[in-house]
Amino acid sequence: MSLPAEAVTALETFQNAASWEQRARLLMQWGERLPALSAVDKVDANRVHGCESQVWLVGSLEDGHWQFEASSDARLIRGLVALLLARVNGLSAAELRQVDLPEWFNQLGLSRQLSPSRSNGLNAVLQRMRELAA
Repeated sequence: MSLPAEAVTALETFQNAASWEQRARLLMQWGERLPALSAVDKVDANRVHGCESQVWLVGSLEDGHWQFEASSDARLIRGLVALLLARVNGLSAAELRQVDLPEWFNQLGLSRQLSPSRSNGLNAVLQRMRELAA
C-alpha cells in the first residue's frame, strides 16, 4: 500500500533525525503545525473516548478519500495525532482499515513515546476514524 505524500515526508524527516532528542523536538513541531479546530468542532460528539488527554476528531469524505482534522489539549498527543493524520489523510475506507498503528510509529522511530496509555489513546483515535468511515 502506498503512503500518502505527507506520510512519506514524515518518514523521511523522522528517519533522518540523528537522535532521540531530535525526534522528540520534531514531534512537538508536527503538533504545532496542526490547524486549530474551531470551537464548533470541539464538542463532546467529536471527542474521542479512550484517551487520557482530550482529543477531538472530525472527518469528511472527498471523492472517496477521507480527510480528518483533530486537536488535543496535550502537546505530545497533538504531535502523535498529527503524525497519525499524515498517515491516514487521503485514504479510502478500505485502506484506513489496513493501517497498522504500531508499525507506523515503529517506522518513525517513536515506539518509545508510545506508553500503553498513549498507545491505547491513539488506537481509540484510529478506531474512531474507522467508525466515521464505515
